Amino acid sequence: MNKPRILVIDDEDIVRISCKKCLTPEGYDVDTAANGIEGLRMAEATKYDLVLTDLKMPEMDGMEFIMKAKERQPDMRVIMITGYSTVEHAVKAMRLGAYNYIEKPFTPGTLIAAVREALETKQGKGIS
Repeated sequence: MNKPRILVIDDEDIVRISCKKCLTPEGYDVDTAANGIEGLRMAEATKYDLVLTDLKMPEMDGMEFIMKAKERQPDMRVIMITGYSTVEHAVKAMRLGAYNYIEKPFTPGTLIAAVREALETKQGKGIS
């Protein structure tokens, strides 16, 4: 069985490194991108099971990433991560197609639980 592929998009090195260090031992194949433009290029070139994207980034923010990525791959699972959490952001992210929303700072346990849930419900989708 192939390892689930995850893309982490965040302009902060520490967040990308922390997510990779946390998720790799859990059996995930993790790639990282420093911004939404780089992340979109990577998502177009590689099929990811899940994308974690920051909300606030220079050049292309997380909302724009979700819109563009969902146009190309409507079934892409995305979890929005942000330190700027508001109800409006959460609602907008979900309307654009985000599966879930995690506030920074988050614990490794919170991240792993959110990733597992997103991937388990994706695998179960369409199976009855």
